[in-house]
Amino acid sequence: MGNEFDQRRDAHALLQNTTLYREFLAEREEILRHKWIESEKAGRDIGFDAALIDWVSKYRSGWRRARQGGSING
Repeated sequence: MGNEFDQRRDAHALLQNTTLYREFLAEREEILRHKWIESEKAGRDIGFDAALIDWVSKYRSGWRRARQGGSING
């Protein structure tokens, strides 16, 4: 049983070191920031789902281009 725990721990450590996981965490952080800003504007918690949909439709492509070193406007 200890071996299974060690394998899971190793797999988790490997996952945390992947570019995909780091990009996921960075994107989630942007969505949470957007949720906070939009909730402040609305005077209420807009919820994660609404923030996610709004952020993806308005900002995701520009954010990704900027992270890849591309132009935000083009």
